[in-house]
Amino acid sequence: MANLETSLKECLSAIDGATAAALVDYTSGMALGTLGGTKDFNLEVAAAGNTDVVRAKLRTMEHLGLNEEIEDILITLSSQYHMIRLLRSRGGNGLFLYLVLDSSRANLAMARHQLRRIESELEV
Repeated sequence: MANLETSLKECLSAIDGATAAALVDYTSGMALGTLGGTKDFNLEVAAAGNTDVVRAKLRTMEHLGLNEEIEDILITLSSQYHMIRLLRSRGGNGLFLYLVLDSSRANLAMARHQLRRIESELEV
């Protein structure tokens, strides 16, 4: 099992094109840990803002009566991919991993695979 700091470092080193990663509590909107980002990309603001995305999707699923679990949410921008992976591990309820990728260097299938592996090894 890996701790938070190790898992965030692995996100940036093992996933091609990854530029930022965070573990976020979507019940409060607070980032529990962040790594990466730039002066022009505030990872704390992005993490908090994406809690609204998760909450909206969960609320919509509830209204539709969908008895499913969200694996991940992908947002594609012109130069970036933003991946949100809800934690399923014990103790991970209400948390998600947030990953920002440079779309010119990233392979989405591999990024999903690696993020799933990192999430499964994360001990919260």
